[in-house]
Amino acid sequence: MSSPLASVPGRAALATVLVVVASAAFVTTTFVRDKHTKASIARMMTGGDPGRAPAIFRRYGCAGCHTISGIPGADGQAGAPLAELSKRVYIAGVLENRPANLVAWIVSPQRFSPQTAMPQSGISEQEARDLAAYLYAQ
Repeated sequence: MSSPLASVPGRAALATVLVVVASAAFVTTTFVRDKHTKASIARMMTGGDPGRAPAIFRRYGCAGCHTISGIPGADGQAGAPLAELSKRVYIAGVLENRPANLVAWIVSPQRFSPQTAMPQSGISEQEARDLAAYLYAQ
């Protein structure tokens, strides 16, 4: 039994395109909603604003050492890649992965690991909160 759309030239192709577009819209909407939800949760966890993070990453040169998803040019190889940081058990292998620990690490890494290659940057606690919010939102 053939589909009624198949008997009309071009209608089957149009129906296929509509199904693909509708599916893509659903996936995109779900992705955006999930990304928004993750950002909201990250804000609550850290007290930071992930929207301010890209400029902070650039200002302090974080991209020179780290690969950071969503940050153009952040493809450094000296430090650990910062993708999916929220799924890690430890920060820099020395601190339990909790928002307060991440903020403290960003502000003063030598306090926790004197031999770390991560420099003391002079970053403020609020800026570190913004970076932590961004990293947890990814």
